[in-house]
Amino acid sequence: MSSNALEIWLDERWYEALSQQLENETVEEKLDNYLDELISQLPEHVREKISREILEEDQQREQEIRASRRYSAFRIVENGGTQYFRMDRPVGMLEIAGYVRLRLRQQSRPRPLEESLHGREEIPAEEFERMLTSCMEGECQITDVYDVDLDRLELSAVRPSLGWVSYRLKDASTAVWHADRCGSYNWNVRSARLTEKLAGREIASAGHLSAEHFLFAEEITEDHGQLKFYLRTGSDVNKAFGIRITGSNDQLNVYANFDMAGGQVCDELELVLIRACGAEESRTYPLNSVEKAALLQKMDGYCQEQTGLSLKDYSAQLMAEEMTLPAGPIM
Repeated sequence: MSSNALEIWLDERWYEALSQQLENETVEEKLDNYLDELISQLPEHVREKISREILEEDQQREQEIRASRRYSAFRIVENGGTQYFRMDRPVGMLEIAGYVRLRLRQQSRPRPLEESLHGREEIPAEEFERMLTSCMEGECQITDVYDVDLDRLELSAVRPSLGWVSYRLKDASTAVWHADRCGSYNWNVRSARLTEKLAGREIASAGHLSAEHFLFAEEITEDHGQLKFYLRTGSDVNKAFGIRITGSNDQLNVYANFDMAGGQVCDELELVLIRACGAEESRTYPLNSVEKAALLQKMDGYCQEQTGLSLKDYSAQLMAEEMTLPAGPIM
């Protein structure tokens, strides 16, 4: 929208005299009112056309402003309580890890971590979950999502397509120390140093499993409208499940299921712990939205590798075959 500036030169004495005469109005307001009166004398179709164009331009500008905004989201757990926040700007790992380091170094009367998030806005849990999903899907407006658990001493972040990546707070704090002493004030240089020091420090954390933790083996099987994927797990993932393997002959079988009709990953992993004595223990592991999204990506890739079809196409083929099977014995 273009505008023209109307500039009027008026002797200061005239201005002061007019200001005193108007009393409840300023000279500027009086001139604005006069312009409004002149505009009202334009033909109605001209006024409507220009008013409509101005409204449309204002709406478009507001949409562009909203689309250009970037957000970060935080879940902070401390002393058993959980809070959710949003900030209207990107917050990189170097920044949030720096806040964590300051918090850990406050031995006596530590300040709540959220006080470091200047300009924060508290949000409901549902909004945080929405931002989680958007970040996982690579939506450009949601740049960063973090889960800081001061009770478990863990820092987790969402990475598009990969899912969660988690670190011990101590490791994140140490990485910041190295980044701050890398000999440069450049933010990119320090961020690269932080990434270098965190490499290999990732942990498997309950509720924060990533695509890298979902490793499939064996054939995909079909069971009552679901595709079953057998997962290979390591000791770190077993701990995240809350499973402790006590003997070398104990075996943990983990299955991830895909609902073919619904076209989505089922809400839980099936865990079957077989003890050396033959006793079996059945448990479940609830999946959150980020874990399900990461698991879906790995399922699709494994399905293509095993069958040559995408997960969607393979499911459609199996369901079509079931519909064509005869309902009873053929005489």
